[in-house]
Amino acid sequence: MSSYAVLDNVAHAHLKVKSQYGESSGDNINQVLVFPTEFEMLHREYPILFRQSADQKYYAIALLGLDANENLFLKDNDWNARYIPSIRAKGPFALEKKFDQNKQLLDPLVVFDTADSRLDVDSGDNVFLPHGGYTPYFENILKSLNVIHKGAELVDDFFDSLVSFDLLESITIQASTDDGQRYVIPDLYTISRERLANLTADELYKLNQLNLLEHCFLVLSSLNNVSRIIEMKVLNNR
Repeated sequence: MSSYAVLDNVAHAHLKVKSQYGESSGDNINQVLVFPTEFEMLHREYPILFRQSADQKYYAIALLGLDANENLFLKDNDWNARYIPSIRAKGPFALEKKFDQNKQLLDPLVVFDTADSRLDVDSGDNVFLPHGGYTPYFENILKSLNVIHKGAELVDDFFDSLVSFDLLESITIQASTDDGQRYVIPDLYTISRERLANLTADELYKLNQLNLLEHCFLVLSSLNNVSRIIEMKVLNNR
């Protein structure tokens, strides 16, 4: 059961983290939540797709595998990709919102799950330098946390804008491997290539002003990675 504590450079001066990936860390998943703030890095590695929650809110995912509990990027306790989605790269850490007495939002606090099996004091990557500053390892963790924090703040507006421009369309991914296995992944959404191509000059301008045009092209470009996922699945089955 998770139990979070505020990270402190005195109380946790000797905290280490085993930066490994695998089933024990919960990484054996076939899709992972992602944010628009990381689309530029994600689109080179993974198909970026959208889903809709029970309350009709859209969210983005990166596809990692075809079978349940299958992450084709895991190998020998490592994540074999040039970029790891921030929600997994952050390890046992998170940012917690903090408000003052006037309910004004303050800088978020860094917290960590004290029950996480990756935490140690004897082996792993140090969180703090000997004199109290953050190590390069933890600076990268902070980058992932900020990607999540900023992405979570803009995700609703991002999808509201896509809906307002009528840019979302539903798709189903169908894949077959050479060993006769067939996979169908329904209930997905992506950017409508046809709608994007037929936007008026005024709509294109507005979309660009909202910093959404590039994101649309990144999502469409990422769909080329579906074939990569299939190739990885075939190799994994051999």
